Amino acid sequence: MDRLDLIKRNVQEIVTEGELEELLNKKKAPRAYVGYEPSGKIHMGHVLTVNKLIDLQKAGFEITVLLADVHAYLNRKGTLEEVRKIADYNKRCFIALGLDKEKTNFVYGSDYQLGAEYMLNVLKLSRSVTLNRARRSMDEVGRAMDDPTVSQMVYPLMQAIDIALLGVDIAVGGIDQRKIHMLARENLKNLGFETPICIHTPILLGLDGTKMASSKENFISVDDTEEEIYKKLKKAYCKIGDTEENPILALFRYHIFPRYETVVIERPEKFGGNITYVSYEEMENAFAAESVHPMDLKNSAAKYINEILDPVRKVLL
Repeated sequence: MDRLDLIKRNVQEIVTEGELEELLNKKKAPRAYVGYEPSGKIHMGHVLTVNKLIDLQKAGFEITVLLADVHAYLNRKGTLEEVRKIADYNKRCFIALGLDKEKTNFVYGSDYQLGAEYMLNVLKLSRSVTLNRARRSMDEVGRAMDDPTVSQMVYPLMQAIDIALLGVDIAVGGIDQRKIHMLARENLKNLGFETPICIHTPILLGLDGTKMASSKENFISVDDTEEEIYKKLKKAYCKIGDTEENPILALFRYHIFPRYETVVIERPEKFGGNITYVSYEEMENAFAAESVHPMDLKNSAAKYINEILDPVRKVLL
């Protein structure tokens, strides 16, 4: 897979592809970052952006991971002390998932976001962003946005200034970050900073086929036990032949195939024996043709996801 294909793999949107190609021609080692708000468990939705950072690392990018403890505090996720502790846990998880410890720059928001230069830039940006624009940018990521606090209006301004002061070329995030990233693209140039390129990954469906939510427990957490994962996937939505919005197929597409050159679906001999796939597309076509049973797919997904998460469980013991 060439450099550009690796960067674009499993991406929902790049704003813009032309700017990305220009950057790759200009810089040998561009800089990209993701900001993670430390709040509760790391689940496979978070891992999707970690996978993209690993792809970018393989493509020669310098990677920064922002452990956004101040953002979590502003978004009402706990005290600064509580979210800093969760940030440390996040860092250990991300390294265990495959980010190169020596080549990844981990930064805590509280290490630089309380300084004079940073705050002055946030205040400058606040003069050109309307309250309505700030609120709309938080629609997908804010907590209790029917009655937002002023702190939640500061949040997207800080995210834009993070991109500027961390000196990155590319902001990576789930598609739920799009409105905040667009705010940064529209406004940073007016403050004398470069306009960032944005790479957005899809939002994974919950295992029941509905929106992922902690209240519904419809997701895989990186510290789930092997037994819990088998149990969750056994109950997961996976209608035979249905390739649209299928959470089991999504695990193969976004998490398993990027890490394995071949994937084996184990089946009893009486049902045709094991079958090997070299690409996600090949597997999806077979499932659409009803050549693969949902339970065989679920059992194989559980096996591979457990292999991927074993290193995380070890560091959390």
